[in-house]
Amino acid sequence: MYCGSVSATKAQFELIGRRSSGLLLCFLLLLSACAVTTPTEPPTSPAAASPAVEPTAESAPEPELPPGMPDWSMQRLSIAAVGDMMLGTDYPENHLPDDDGVSFLQAVTPYLSATDLTFGNLEGVLLDGGEPAKQCSNPRACYLFRSPSRYVSHYKAAGFDVMSLANNHARDFGEAGRRASMQTLAAAGLHHSGLRGDFATMVVNDLKVAVLAFAVTVNSNLLHDYERARQTVARHAENHDIVIVSFHGGAEGRDVTRLPFAEEEYFGEPRGNVVRFSRMVVDAGADLVLGHGPHVVRAMENYRDRLIAYSLGNFATYYGISVEGPKGIAPILEVTLNGIGEFVHGRIHSTIQLRPNGPSIDPEQRALRMLRNLSAQDFDTPGIQFNADGSIAPVARRMEIDATRSR
Repeated sequence: MYCGSVSATKAQFELIGRRSSGLLLCFLLLLSACAVTTPTEPPTSPAAASPAVEPTAESAPEPELPPGMPDWSMQRLSIAAVGDMMLGTDYPENHLPDDDGVSFLQAVTPYLSATDLTFGNLEGVLLDGGEPAKQCSNPRACYLFRSPSRYVSHYKAAGFDVMSLANNHARDFGEAGRRASMQTLAAAGLHHSGLRGDFATMVVNDLKVAVLAFAVTVNSNLLHDYERARQTVARHAENHDIVIVSFHGGAEGRDVTRLPFAEEEYFGEPRGNVVRFSRMVVDAGADLVLGHGPHVVRAMENYRDRLIAYSLGNFATYYGISVEGPKGIAPILEVTLNGIGEFVHGRIHSTIQLRPNGPSIDPEQRALRMLRNLSAQDFDTPGIQFNADGSIAPVARRMEIDATRSR
């Protein structure tokens, strides 16, 4: 056996270690085998060789970390995440806010800017001029959104760090429109993911973080190409400390708040099996899964100590996307992970959008109540405690029931 220097990055060490409690033991054994030792005298008394007593679960000590290995479980990363955003469109006619969008996110900026990392899904394009390339087979489902490129400053000022460009409106003005959005975001210092092969990487709190955005639309990282998606997540988990996966999938409408636990469609378009996808990417190494697309809130679950939000709903959408009834209710999901990606605690900041204004904090906490009720309905034990003050925390669940549940 070759005994050179033994080292491991957190990402390499934790990728398997969080799935198997035996990795740390194997690492310690490797260090032991490589150490230089001197022979010792055999025990001089039979008492010195008495049989070892295996410790009980209550008395078993925590294994010591190898020298120089930081305690990643003590690190923290706070994330704020929201669903769909489109602050106004100037195509085919002017539907921009009266103050050019300056105040549209002001009421929620304190909550968005308070975390280490803030994520949102950008519907439409950030583009000045240009003609749409999108062809709509069904005019009833055809909407085109183009926001001026200067609107990137509104997202920046609100605290956003990374955007998903994996959705059915990111290509409203063709691939050139999506690439224009990418360039505008990058010039403002914001990260992006969505175009096939485009993934965001950043370092936050000394943790290497990847954000991978998936959708069901052409030339995007495809949600329903399950094996490719699994491989993509696994590859990023090998060299990142935290992997965040976003998806734009599932059917749309006020009547699709419940998870079907099956493949979904919308106007004949395949929209994926979001439960299959989400659990699969966690198994492959994802630490947080953020869903959007149905334009309504859906359930959340704590799966293998990783939080999955199946839809964060409409968050900040000006005229062109309905905010009637449940479509105008959305959370700001605040979640804290430790350095190995486990869900530690979080909070639901309930918001409501009443036009012509942008989102504001909802004193009735309707998003919180919807999330709590839907999670209990879709999962017998979602593994999340929803408290009256909006705070959430992981709790034990019966996965043998929930993992096989179907409808």
